[in-house]
Amino acid sequence: MRTIDLRSDTVTQPAEAMRDAMLRAPVGDDVYGEDPTVNALQDRLAAELGFASALFVPTGTQSNLLALMSHCERGDEYIVGGDAHTYKFEGGGAAVLGSIQPQPIPQAADGTLPLDKVEAAIKPVDPHFARTRLLALENTWHGRALPFEYLAQARELATRRGLGFHLDGARLYNAATAYGRPAREVTAGFDSVSVCLSKGLGAPVGSVLLGDSKLIDRARRWRKVTGGGWRQAGMLAAAAMHALDHHVARLAEDHARARRLADALSAIDGLTLQGCHTNMVFVDVPAPRLQDLAKHMATHGIRLSIGYLPSIRLVTHLDIDDEGVERTVDAFRSFRY
Repeated sequence: MRTIDLRSDTVTQPAEAMRDAMLRAPVGDDVYGEDPTVNALQDRLAAELGFASALFVPTGTQSNLLALMSHCERGDEYIVGGDAHTYKFEGGGAAVLGSIQPQPIPQAADGTLPLDKVEAAIKPVDPHFARTRLLALENTWHGRALPFEYLAQARELATRRGLGFHLDGARLYNAATAYGRPAREVTAGFDSVSVCLSKGLGAPVGSVLLGDSKLIDRARRWRKVTGGGWRQAGMLAAAAMHALDHHVARLAEDHARARRLADALSAIDGLTLQGCHTNMVFVDVPAPRLQDLAKHMATHGIRLSIGYLPSIRLVTHLDIDDEGVERTVDAFRSFRY
């Protein structure tokens, strides 16, 4: 029985065509800047997303960390959502490794940071306070694409108050798909953007940090300091290039399957649909039944992330087809809530 893994879009397996591209990739030593495939990936994304420079790194967590450490110095502060990935799910790296103080702001239901609260949190220039240097957003957030007009409003505030402006765009292309806009329009106005290639795009490893040449030079040094220098990384960059060539347009299929899954689950007694956003579906089950549900789904070959978030999150991706959606719905229907 084929496993249906809905825990995350990070679980995707490289397709044969992607593996072939990895095998054929010309490579060099990237620490010396000599890997032609890595350089091609960096140049491509910088040009496509409207930045001067880019840096290919192992993980999205490292990409965000390098951005924060390149914008800020010891004793500086960044403003971030209280439920944002960079604050809540990345091990406190900015504080632990960068001596950068996070200033969390409670997020609205749509993932935005209320701008009046952001402005009120900016510290005066005074030795008593950390120096507020950066505003960081996340798009998508729990699958939600931030309201498009909000991006420009947040940019205006950051510019007016002299703050850097960073985007954790781990699922940037899901956001662009939801907007029906080119990804370049989503990244416009940001000083730095982190893009993950190993989620919905299906590459096995890697993220890219984008910014101006000075920021990326600083990030390259911090990448080395934090152990992220790699050598013949072109094989991984080739997988990312394949993903950009073949897996961006098809994200709309993941969104459509998530909507079909949500519509079907909403009709099941005992389940409460909390929302469907891009490629993510959130449902609630009575708490005493959660562990039994996990066992039930496992017997049907379906893997869920239960207990990680308040709701059960089901994530569609390129390894989830229509049959996988139907099997999932049938398994939920056959459980006694």
